[in-house]
Amino acid sequence: MRRNRRVKILATLGPANPDQASIEKLFRAGADVFRINMSHSSHDVMRERIAQIRAVEKKVGRPIGILADLQGPKLRLGEFKDGAENLARGARFILDADEKLGDAKRVHLPHPEILSALEPGHAVLIDDGKVRLKVIEATKTKAVTEVIVAGRVSNRKGVSLPDTTIPVSAMTPKDRSDLEAALAAGIDWVALSFVQRPEDVAEVKKTCAGRALVMAKIEKPQAIVRLDEIMEISDALMVARGDLGVEMPLEKVPGLQKRITRMARRLGKPVVVATQMLESMIASPVPTRAEVSDVATAVFEGADAVMLSAESAAGQYPIEAVSTMNRIAEEVERDQVYRAVINGQRAAPEATGADAIAVAARDVAETLDLKAIVAWTSSGSTGLRIARERPQPHILALTPKVDTARRLALVWGVHAVITEDARDVDDMADRACKIANSEGFARAGQRVIIVAGVPFGTPGATNMVRIAFVQK
Repeated sequence: MRRNRRVKILATLGPANPDQASIEKLFRAGADVFRINMSHSSHDVMRERIAQIRAVEKKVGRPIGILADLQGPKLRLGEFKDGAENLARGARFILDADEKLGDAKRVHLPHPEILSALEPGHAVLIDDGKVRLKVIEATKTKAVTEVIVAGRVSNRKGVSLPDTTIPVSAMTPKDRSDLEAALAAGIDWVALSFVQRPEDVAEVKKTCAGRALVMAKIEKPQAIVRLDEIMEISDALMVARGDLGVEMPLEKVPGLQKRITRMARRLGKPVVVATQMLESMIASPVPTRAEVSDVATAVFEGADAVMLSAESAAGQYPIEAVSTMNRIAEEVERDQVYRAVINGQRAAPEATGADAIAVAARDVAETLDLKAIVAWTSSGSTGLRIARERPQPHILALTPKVDTARRLALVWGVHAVITEDARDVDDMADRACKIANSEGFARAGQRVIIVAGVPFGTPGATNMVRIAFVQK
């Protein structure tokens, strides 16, 4: 089950794949990690999904990552007497704390924290930006706005606030309940929605306590302002282009995608590019040419993973969407331009032993045309540091921990194998060569480079490089 590409595919589960057999088809088509969207999943459904994925994992004999995507705070309008109203451009419209049904002049905003945070000049976007308001006056109980972009507003439509930092946690009571249930069920990654500040991520990491890694979804302008701090504390990043494109000018999103992707690579942290990658395949068996170029751009940029949302969760062609993304990625990585682009984005290593060894392993492997870099890793950090270098040879990560192998399923180029820890240096080299051979990375007579830490089993102790011949 070795992939012929380095970038990973993250596929969302939903009604289009209701059973273990359909999940297995997605995996065999190319999915490496499965996303469970907690906005649409009860705890019972989540546990059933995880059991199905683990059954597939056992059958195919490969570690599969599971990501639980928390809903985050969903801001919505109250309700209208007639269910909806049309707002004219230039009209005044009030958002207030009054629970009475709304009309053409006002509506209840059931979020006192928003009313207290709004200031004159702030934008209020309704229904993914289809209606745009500008705050004229603001108090703790109401905001008087001017309609800048006219349109229809109706019951419970979503509200976005690109200019406003809301003084609440990114974790709602529902999220806390979902997170505890997901951790108890054994997920590998947690995606945190609507991150505004590094403290949001710190709160989730404290709850996880190492039971899962935390991925910050970058989808708000406030997160861009504090991007360095958020990236520093997060275990991984997701460029959530859907909401990011609502709250920021659309034309800024491609540049931000490249900026986040390159920053994440410099820090050695996985980065996922998400939203509308093959959107037309929800209803069509083939993508548009623009969508193919979009996926290809993310692969050329060196993203760790590309994600499918409704395409795999609720579309008519989930298997075709995954296999199409798989083919695009394989073709891009064969392109003669790909390696030049990847190499051109290499950043200087950090002044640590692990980084120095990762760079040295890459240089030696590419200079000697070695077939694989074999990394013995307990925590997964050695695999991450080598993946940061985007080496030309394949990366084979050997770990005694199934949790580590599953987490590495998200990481660029890493093929993880679960095996007991090395007993000594000779066992380290011997088993690395045997597994490289059995997994199809190197044949007898070819060489691999091995990276490990001594004493074995000590997380973060990468301090050894060795070249070894694969024996017959």
